[in-house]
Amino acid sequence: MFDLNSYLARIGLQGRPSIAQVHRAHNTTIPFENLDSHMGVEVSLAEEDLQRKMVEQRRGGYCFEQNLLLKAALEALGAEVDVFLARVRWRANGAIRPRGHVVLRVRDGANEWHADVGFGRGAIVEPIPFGPGAEHEQDGWRFRVVEDGPEYVLQTLDEGEWADVYAFPPHPVPTIDLETANWWVSTNPASPFVTGLIFSIVDPQGKRTSLSDWGELALTEQTPDATTVTPVAREEIPGLLAERFGLPGFALDGEGRVVRGEGQ
Repeated sequence: MFDLNSYLARIGLQGRPSIAQVHRAHNTTIPFENLDSHMGVEVSLAEEDLQRKMVEQRRGGYCFEQNLLLKAALEALGAEVDVFLARVRWRANGAIRPRGHVVLRVRDGANEWHADVGFGRGAIVEPIPFGPGAEHEQDGWRFRVVEDGPEYVLQTLDEGEWADVYAFPPHPVPTIDLETANWWVSTNPASPFVTGLIFSIVDPQGKRTSLSDWGELALTEQTPDATTVTPVAREEIPGLLAERFGLPGFALDGEGRVVRGEGQ
């Protein structure tokens, strides 16, 4: 059974918060990270494993883990939640990527919401109405959903122009499809979640901080008005994980890969 009280304590809430309050608190508390797939550890989507990892052990996770944990919490609060698989388009430069991202539709009475706490480098901070419609501004970031044939596309304003973030057909998928996509993302030798590292978190004011070696290893800090990129030496990673992302207890092995520290 999902332990709602422990989850709410993890994200700094209590009682019966709204969907928007839960979404924002989750986004600003639980970091996006791919350490398990990078270290060759199986990424489980079982509800009890998600709760153990991200609530009890105070770890983070990537989109499958993050959004399925949010799904369990919102269902415990009485909402109905559907799951969709999306294809990331963000800076794809024409490449067709696999459907490797998870998006939620949350029904709360007569309202339907587009929810997503697992995009990593930052998408919506709070849920937005589901489906194509008006523009939405959150902490200075701007979003909208448009139609592209049979798909819905989340877009964000990037350097003055609307850019695709991801696209998905608005048809819920069964658990087996999630398990299959998760297995591919977390084990395929060509997957950047296996070969590389990415961490991110958004603060309560909407500032995005990410650390990644998908290219030059760097710490990136973004607001709607400015981006600062700071190159990082590999030996700085464990300290940055602890200080900036709330992920202590990691070290580097002799080849420079992140591993659990002694005693962890």
